[in-house]
Amino acid sequence: MTYAQTAARLLFALAIALPATLALAQMQPDRAATRRASAPPVNEEVIVAFKPDSNTLRKPALAARADSTAVRTALTERASTLGARVGRTLQAGAAVGERVPVVRAAGIDATTLARQLSADPDVLYAVPNGKKRLVAAPNDPLYPALAGRPSGPDSGQWYLRAPDSVIKSAIDIEAAWLRTMGSANVVVAVLDTGVRFEHPDLGRVATGGRLLPGYDMVGDADVGNDGDGRDADPSDPGDWTTAAENSNRTGKFYQCDPAGTGQAVGSGSSWHGTSTSSLVAAAANNGTGMAGAAPGVRVLPVRVLGKCFGNDSDIIAGMRWAAGLSVAGVPANPNPARVINMSLGGDGACSSAYQAAVDEITAAGVTIVASAGNSTGHPVSQPANCRGVIGVLALRHAGTKVGFSDMGPEITIAAPGGNCINITAGSPCLYPILAATNSGSQGPLASSLTNCFDVSVGT
Repeated sequence: MTYAQTAARLLFALAIALPATLALAQMQPDRAATRRASAPPVNEEVIVAFKPDSNTLRKPALAARADSTAVRTALTERASTLGARVGRTLQAGAAVGERVPVVRAAGIDATTLARQLSADPDVLYAVPNGKKRLVAAPNDPLYPALAGRPSGPDSGQWYLRAPDSVIKSAIDIEAAWLRTMGSANVVVAVLDTGVRFEHPDLGRVATGGRLLPGYDMVGDADVGNDGDGRDADPSDPGDWTTAAENSNRTGKFYQCDPAGTGQAVGSGSSWHGTSTSSLVAAAANNGTGMAGAAPGVRVLPVRVLGKCFGNDSDIIAGMRWAAGLSVAGVPANPNPARVINMSLGGDGACSSAYQAAVDEITAAGVTIVASAGNSTGHPVSQPANCRGVIGVLALRHAGTKVGFSDMGPEITIAAPGGNCINITAGSPCLYPILAATNSGSQGPLASSLTNCFDVSVGT
């Protein structure tokens, strides 16, 4: 291998490590983040995988049915057939793959339904359709939520520059940039809240930017917050929640306040996908804003998270679509990714549904990178704990594990996650991670960047 090839591979690794490391909660006064309570599964929904030789599958293939009505009919037929065998009336939800529908039933919890469906001889596995949240930084006195957006931070993009005696975890990106700043032939899929295409450090590929068209895989219109389900627009409309939503025990968003307590406290929009995308490929040498780790690559935004959380079925479908695999009812991806980045996670061991998707995707030659989590040293989040996923742990500027980062044997690499050091109220954070964002607390307003007061740090 030549030196240039070695440098190119180093840059490629850094480009995927940084965004997964930075779950990037932009900490503002009304939404300082802490460890959230585990989200319950989607009401009564189960992800079911049929065996390849299943009798239930001996119908026209879903992938061959381009018409969405035909796909819905096929899914309904399969749900009805399976339900009849287990003595329940099953309704079909959005599919994850050709052999992997989502079903629901009234009057039974998802865990019990999954156990009953797993016993059917045609079923390979059945698991509750869970939820994954943004991996957000904790409400720690070292990372205060401060008002105002002055210029800064004074340390700039310290995590990209060469390390020294104080900043030991910096990655020395300039050594790699001497050989390559990334190739447009490399597509990095960012599975997140969507993206703001108008941000001047990102922009659309069609107009000279780095963002490919992408896809919105969020099937629930309420969670998606955009008035519809899955479609070809991965724009981020904002993921704020209201105090009423967060305190309504019968609603979808109960316990979505930053502290996860169900208090009547609203949370502002995170613009998380825009931030993560900027860490990968924000424009460099354009005289404004910030630089991404690999500004020459192209980013494929895949929206899988909405208000408060994302459903496992949508995330897994997004993973498969990003890798170029078929998803029933969704057009083929014209720009399959070489890398899938997921700065998201949830509690629990890697489920059969996630592991099956990871196995299929990695067998296709696609690299999957995921955040370890920001639960202050708790076990590594799912899907970062799945076999074959590159799990990323966060470091403070001094080179040691930063306190909020989770850890465990599933960790593959570590990268800068940011830290503030100073604890004086009102003082600027010394080592935040600069990222693209938006000034809107609910819907989008002006494009902007995080700084030493509107802080972004995370795993």
